[in-house]
Amino acid sequence: MPNTANVESQSSARPAALDQRTLWQRAHEHLRDEIISGSLTPGTELNEVTLAELLGVSRGPIREALGRLAIEGLVTIRPRRGAVVRALSNEEFIEAYQVREALEMMAVRLAVPKLTAEDLAAMESLIEEMALNAEAGDVPRFFEANTEFHQRFFRAADNRMLAELYRQLRGQIDRHRLRSLELRGDLRRSIVEHRAILWAAAKGDVERAVHLTSEHIRVPQIKLLDEDQGLASPDVRSR
Repeated sequence: MPNTANVESQSSARPAALDQRTLWQRAHEHLRDEIISGSLTPGTELNEVTLAELLGVSRGPIREALGRLAIEGLVTIRPRRGAVVRALSNEEFIEAYQVREALEMMAVRLAVPKLTAEDLAAMESLIEEMALNAEAGDVPRFFEANTEFHQRFFRAADNRMLAELYRQLRGQIDRHRLRSLELRGDLRRSIVEHRAILWAAAKGDVERAVHLTSEHIRVPQIKLLDEDQGLASPDVRSR
C-alpha cells in the first residue's frame, strides 16, 4: 500500500527566498533533496496542489519538476493518479552501484593529476567534517560532506561529458550513496577509506586512488549481497 501521508507533514521547511534559478528548478532541487534524504519516503503521493502551496509556486513548475524527477528515476508518474516517490529495489541498488563505481573511478583517474593544493586541503577539511558528524551521529551532515568529497573529483576531472552524465544520474547515485551509509552502520570505516583515497591522490598515485575508490563503493554492496544472494551476477559477487 502506498504511503498516503500528507506530503506537507513529511517535507522540511520552506525553501529559502527567491534567487536567480527558475521556479521549476528550485522546486525540483527541493523535492529531490527531500526524497534523497528520506524526508519524503517511498510510496508518498506527491500532490501538485499541495506542493504548489507549500513551495509558493503555481502547478506548472511543480509539474515540470515532477517530470524531471521521473526521468531521474526518483518518482513514478501515474496517469490520472499523480506522482509517487519510487522505492529503490535491491536490484536497482546494485545497478546504481555499478554505474556509480564506473563514473567515480573515471573521475578519480582524470582528477588526480590535476588536483591542486587547495583541492587537497578542502578534501581534508571535508574528511574532518565527516569525522565530527560521525561522532555526533549526524548522518545528514555526514552525507553532505561525503557527497562534496566525491564531487571534488568530478570537478577536478574537468570533463564536461562525464560531469553531464553524473548530473543526469545524480539523484539515483545520491540515493545509492545514502543507502550505502545506512548499510555500513559504523561510519568510522568510511572515514578511514576516504583518508586512504585522499592519501593516494595527494601522492599522485592514480591507480591506487582508483582502486581504493572502487573498494570504498563496493563495501556496502557486498553486505547487501550477503542479505540477498539471488541478485548479483557471478562476476560481481566474486570481486
